[in-house]
Amino acid sequence: MASAVRAGRRLRQAVEGGELAGLPAGLRAELEAALASEGALVPFGLLRRLHAALREAGSPLYLHELLEGSEIDLPEVPVPPRNPELVARLERIKAKLANEEYRRMTRNITGQEMNGTLAEFGRQVRSVKAVVITIFNFIVTVVAAFACTYLGSQYVFAETAARVLSAVIVASVVGLAELYVMVRTLEGDLGKL
Repeated sequence: MASAVRAGRRLRQAVEGGELAGLPAGLRAELEAALASEGALVPFGLLRRLHAALREAGSPLYLHELLEGSEIDLPEVPVPPRNPELVARLERIKAKLANEEYRRMTRNITGQEMNGTLAEFGRQVRSVKAVVITIFNFIVTVVAAFACTYLGSQYVFAETAARVLSAVIVASVVGLAELYVMVRTLEGDLGKL
């Protein structure tokens, strides 16, 4: 934390030129000693006493004018040496994290191409699984559209026949839209082959 000011040209002129002659002799001597010291560092306590003395004497000088060109002296903060055990531990942790990241990035890369009956069976299972999921999604979507329309149309239609008819129409439209999307997806997949 800063505790002193490096004196600027204006403060030096005031002390050397006799502008501060009306101050107590002890305070002037302290100021001259501070300016003569290495780096011309003036402690904050001395500046407070100078400010109070200037106010008591009714001097036309103000402290902020005297400090023009001065700089706050920020002492160098000593950096403690790093603990070698801690540094070694951090390096081990970094290496472990880097290895885990590498394993995660390369976990699905193999040097061998999968061939044979087992690989073919796996490909077929995946394609059948995709078809089953698509059919299940189609059925759930159409049934949900029917149910939502049937329940929601009770506020519009009083008769059950009208509600069922409107639900069938909406479910059919949704079903046709789903079929269109499935056909377009299938054409895209076949086009890649």
